[in-house]
Amino acid sequence: MRKFRLATEADAGAIAAIYAPYVMTPITFDTEAPTASDFAGRIAELQQTYPFLVAEVDGKIVGYAYAHRFRERAAYQWGAELSIYLVRDYHRRGTGRALYEALLKILKRQGFRMAYGCITVPNPASVALHEKLGFRPVGVLRSAGWKGGAWHDVMWLERRLGAGTGAPTPIVPIGEIGVSDILDAYRED
Repeated sequence: MRKFRLATEADAGAIAAIYAPYVMTPITFDTEAPTASDFAGRIAELQQTYPFLVAEVDGKIVGYAYAHRFRERAAYQWGAELSIYLVRDYHRRGTGRALYEALLKILKRQGFRMAYGCITVPNPASVALHEKLGFRPVGVLRSAGWKGGAWHDVMWLERRLGAGTGAPTPIVPIGEIGVSDILDAYRED
């Protein structure tokens, strides 16, 4: 059975274990794997405003996705940058796509207007996932990060979540909206 839910600090060890292998690659620019304690702090901090989701299959966490602040200045607050990581055995099974879809629906309900993805390229699978979900490339930063003895480019993608040209409403913190209906729609028994 697959289900998605909001992460808790108790999930931090499983999340750290999923992320650690990615640190050995240029997919992330972290050079040291964050600890479970580090992730517990991130979950607590991020979920003051943003969703941090986990994917469980038969009670085991197999992936996670979350949103965080896009930029620091107040005028950017209606945009969110997204991240997603899965256990390798769950790539290309639909779990990542469904998890990202749920995350995007929650962000839209909160009042976010734009979602952004940042991908180290080349990474055709991640670019394809984002494009299937309606993201469009907006630029590539050349030689943006040094890791593993080489310079790496990053591609930025964006997806509009909300329409309109008038003044936006305040973002609703994740704890103040119901998300169970969205997450239940992705449950597979």
